[in-house]
Amino acid sequence: MKKLKLSLLLLNLVLVTYAQTKPAAKKVEKKEVEIACGECMFKMPGKGCDLAVKIDGVGYFVDGRKIDDFGDAHAEDGFCNAVRKAIVTGEIIDKRFKAKSIQLVEYKKTEKPKL
Repeated sequence: MKKLKLSLLLLNLVLVTYAQTKPAAKKVEKKEVEIACGECMFKMPGKGCDLAVKIDGVGYFVDGRKIDDFGDAHAEDGFCNAVRKAIVTGEIIDKRFKAKSIQLVEYKKTEKPKL
């Protein structure tokens, strides 16, 4: 009787484990996107400054890279003050972008007109 109960318990655990569904992942391969601070530039909800990308017009916070990995975020051309372009590869899982690679596109600083 004990073996039967143990077997049923183990079978139940196995079935529950395999019943879990994984969220569908959307792969992103070498796509040019906008990249900046999600809160400062994309007006995404959050606390503090976090790296985000806009893919097809939708903002996603980035996992795998930090906002200061690309320099000071609060510099004149930093992510809290400028939206940049980047070529990214990774996956969108649970409304977050899991970055495998991020390569910034050359940023050309334009001079402000003198008044």
